[in-house]
Amino acid sequence: MDEDSEETRLFAAFERHNEFVAAQSTLLAVDLFVEPSREEEDVELECSRKLMMIFGEYQEQSYLLDPYLESLVSPVAECLRKYAMTCVNAQGDQSSRSRVERLADLLHNYIKFRGYKTITRFFPHEVADLSIALDFIRLPSGPLKDLNQWGLRYAVLLWLSLICRIPFDLQKFDDDATRSGETANAIELVGKDRLNMAGLEREGAATLLARFYARKDTKQQFASFVEWSITVFRSSDIILSIGVLQVLCELVKSGSSEQLQAFTQQFLEITDTLEQSTTLASNTLVRKYRTKLLSRVALRLMPPKVSRSKLTFRSLDGNINETDDGNVDEDEDVDVPEEIDTILESLFKSLQDKDTVVRWSAAKGIARLSERLPSDFSSQVLETILGLFSIHSVAGASVYDTPAIAEATWHGASLASAEMARRGLVQTAALGSLLGWLSKALYFDIRKGAHSIGSNVRDAAAYVIWALARAQDPESFSPYARELAQWLVSVALFDREIHIRRAASAAFQEHVGRMALFPHGIDVLRKTDFYAVSVRRNAFTVAAPQVAEHLEYRSYLIDHIISITLRHWDVAMRELGAQALRRICELDLKTLGLECALKMAGFLHSVDVSDVHGALAALTGISEAYRTQGSEKNASNRRKIFALIAMVPQDAVMAPRNDLVLAAACDLIASSLTLQEVELQEKSSVPHWKRIVDQGLRHRSPSVQQAAAAAMATTSSLIDCSPDDFRRGPQSLQQSLGYTLGVLNYNAHPHGFSEVVKCLLDSVDPNSSGRMSSTLPKIIANVLPRLTEYLIAESMCGVLDALDSGLDDYTMDERGDVGSWVRMTCIQGLASILEDLFRVSGSIPEFANYLPAQRYHSVIARILRQGVERLDNVRQIAGHCLLRLFRIPLPSVPRQEEWRIKGSELMMKLFLNDASDAMTSWSVGEWLFPKVVELLRVQEYRQPLLTGLIHSVGARTGSTHRPASSSLVSFAQGLPLSPCDSGYSLFELCDDLIECAQGRTTSNAVVVPVLQTFNMLLEADVLSHLSNVDNGPSKSPSFPLSAFRLEKLLNIATRNVLRLKNSICSVVNLLVVSSVSKSSSERIIDFLSHPYPKIRASTAEYLYTFIQSRDLAWEADEAVEDLLLETEWSSESMQVKVAATRISELLSCAITE
Repeated sequence: MDEDSEETRLFAAFERHNEFVAAQSTLLAVDLFVEPSREEEDVELECSRKLMMIFGEYQEQSYLLDPYLESLVSPVAECLRKYAMTCVNAQGDQSSRSRVERLADLLHNYIKFRGYKTITRFFPHEVADLSIALDFIRLPSGPLKDLNQWGLRYAVLLWLSLICRIPFDLQKFDDDATRSGETANAIELVGKDRLNMAGLEREGAATLLARFYARKDTKQQFASFVEWSITVFRSSDIILSIGVLQVLCELVKSGSSEQLQAFTQQFLEITDTLEQSTTLASNTLVRKYRTKLLSRVALRLMPPKVSRSKLTFRSLDGNINETDDGNVDEDEDVDVPEEIDTILESLFKSLQDKDTVVRWSAAKGIARLSERLPSDFSSQVLETILGLFSIHSVAGASVYDTPAIAEATWHGASLASAEMARRGLVQTAALGSLLGWLSKALYFDIRKGAHSIGSNVRDAAAYVIWALARAQDPESFSPYARELAQWLVSVALFDREIHIRRAASAAFQEHVGRMALFPHGIDVLRKTDFYAVSVRRNAFTVAAPQVAEHLEYRSYLIDHIISITLRHWDVAMRELGAQALRRICELDLKTLGLECALKMAGFLHSVDVSDVHGALAALTGISEAYRTQGSEKNASNRRKIFALIAMVPQDAVMAPRNDLVLAAACDLIASSLTLQEVELQEKSSVPHWKRIVDQGLRHRSPSVQQAAAAAMATTSSLIDCSPDDFRRGPQSLQQSLGYTLGVLNYNAHPHGFSEVVKCLLDSVDPNSSGRMSSTLPKIIANVLPRLTEYLIAESMCGVLDALDSGLDDYTMDERGDVGSWVRMTCIQGLASILEDLFRVSGSIPEFANYLPAQRYHSVIARILRQGVERLDNVRQIAGHCLLRLFRIPLPSVPRQEEWRIKGSELMMKLFLNDASDAMTSWSVGEWLFPKVVELLRVQEYRQPLLTGLIHSVGARTGSTHRPASSSLVSFAQGLPLSPCDSGYSLFELCDDLIECAQGRTTSNAVVVPVLQTFNMLLEADVLSHLSNVDNGPSKSPSFPLSAFRLEKLLNIATRNVLRLKNSICSVVNLLVVSSVSKSSSERIIDFLSHPYPKIRASTAEYLYTFIQSRDLAWEADEAVEDLLLETEWSSESMQVKVAATRISELLSCAITE
């Protein structure tokens, strides 16, 4: 798939400083010991959310807050200090848990935002603060004992870790002089107690203990801690072991060398214990911290020396300059302790670990240690690292023959090489060997099941090359510059992963900027920059041909595509590779076309389907390029490419499951078939090409059928084809009929066009209507300039009828809502045909016969119905097609106004009033339904539109049901009660709703949504006054016509048991309409005495709620409510029927009075 990079907004300064300070001041001004009111809680939560949002906005540019950090963090830390002091001095006071949580959350977000080392510098650290923080964290019933206050505990631990660095002996803080070391023991106990807590508390405790043991007055405690840690590791407690390792790693990093060198043997003993423990060695974090500990112990054993790293850069005058950190005496005699060999051996093993974090830690450790080693020793380290590449390599084999287990080793070796290169530790003599391995690592991509591994290896290899550009001198690189440029460009253009393409582009840029050795460096860099290679399709089809304009890169890019991309395991990569190869060959098709085709021919014999498919796809692209350019010479070359099809074994093409190869072969036939080959028939260079196409037409895969149809299209442009054979045969062959007949070249040969259309219309059935519906518009478009010659008016009307009938397809099967696929295809087909007919209307003498105005408006109405139905994707397609039809000019025929869309001015006002309306999707119900209900005022489209709205009201999806219901209610509330000279009335709306249901009384799919719509209108009091309308004569002179229709609604509601749920609501809600309330009360007995207990209980509950909540014109007897509440409606006793009868009688009496 193509990747699109989503850019985040970049800031130049902390623009929201004032807003941030205001929100923080509001949080800090509260009293932490007082519970907030509801209003205060809402205000404080809003301030907290605002602060978190601002933190999130500036997370990627956190350095912008640095000038303000002291003024921002200090008040928060001071607030924590005051709170801790109050808790210590007044231990009985209860604080507000929510306010303390917000304070701790604010501190935690500062730490997460900028790092604890930066933020803790602004914590209070006076001498008096030690006792405050220590007593606060040790309070037996203080707020820190709450399990949810982990953020507060983490902040206090970091605060304590800062305070314990004060340069005073901790014994001076002891309360009792006779109990020496009380304060130190308390600090140590606080840290140890929290080492076995997973999460941030463990990290805070590790920081505290590391700084505590780094003091000069805690040497004895540290010795005891080391002994205790060995005991912990032997117990195999993973959580506690990780915490102890964090303490040791932090201490070895920041402690004094004199203190730590005395414990070297103990540290090595600890690492051996960790390696021997099966439980601990299986944990990733344990192995990571073990590696860190080893590397840091080794750094303590070696004296630091002036860094040998140097930075290479170009000045404005084009000269190459180097910066050295200092002069180093390479011959200086340095004693290397024996432990270094042991440690390096362990680190080399860690480079092959299965987890990336362990390999990364080992790589950094080896490079840092090598900086302090003598030059000859560091050279040996580099040789050992390079030797890791060869562990799983076989002489003479390619990188693709490497076993999958080699991924970790190659990745670790690449990371270590990068760290060595970044520090300037790669000697010129070793550069050639390193680049040789990197040339393979850049293409490390091994198939493993349904995916591949090796992207991390390729990424690390690009990192190595990037690092080499920063530390190597140009002279040492000049012999390898051309090859290296070709490697990086090919990876930047043709790698599958976006981050690797970007990494290779960055490495190329680094070399161009620092060394100026790459051919056409600036120009190529402009074509393969960060954005150009971000989208895969753009990198393959745009950037690659642009780079290939330079001859230094062209041949290598072609070789890369042929040998790697076209043989890739991913089908999309092979298809894009074929497109890239075609565009590169088009730069010099005369030379490159056949040359590349002959190279691809070698893969046609392969047993690997990927190789065969890639080769056929590439040949198709080259043949298309020849066909595009024309000329007899190119036609001859196309015949040569066509002949290569014979090299593919027929078994490989005809195999049932080799659909990729079969489709590619059909595509190649479509692009390379010539009239000479067709006329030769069995003497053709590929005598079985017709069987290949026939097999494709019979294949069950749609992609293969389309490829075979393309081959038939090419054949139809050369000879006359007849569709008779398609009327017989298996189902798969009939299914491909639509694809084939839609692409035949009817201008070159008639191909029995009228028979084709008749065949298609006869073939429209539930199994193939989707394909046929998409074919008919294509055929019409193919013969549009000569439409009247090929198609009579009656046939055109048949085409429209066939597509129109597809709009009624609501088929559901095991595949899902397949009917929606057909409806969407028919909507698009109808819109396309209408556009085509309007465009050539001037050349059609009897246009009114081809497209009667009445038929046209019927199609518009039916599409409009689909535009308001329940499925979002169907609405989107229908809305898009309607907007297209709104914009097309009227046909150039007499009485053209007959084809103007009814209510077009209203539609334009609703949907095309401004640019935002045109861009809004019809799938958004909140935008669509408030507008579309206004179209009910257009009489010609009213009934289909109302039918669609009813289905949306009855939809189960809330995003459709809610806006459709509310919009229809709002529209109905604004309608007049009785019909008037112009416009729409509530009376007519009810009449139309009942008419929708009466037409299909046996279909619950129609009746139930109608009942739901009526219930919605009744519950909204829209129909309460409808009985007051007298619209003329009816069955009785005094009986209003509206009441007569509501009686019909009652008959519909009580007819089918499956409609009971909505029928209950309808019958009860009609009690509010005086003209039918008596009839409704008599029907209630049917539900209250229903055989199903659930129906009886639901009716009683709904009726009681209705009587209680509605303002009725009559007053129900209290006995009705008592009966509804006291009767056991779920029982089967006679009491239920008696209560139901009594309720009906009481309601009738109340209504009559």
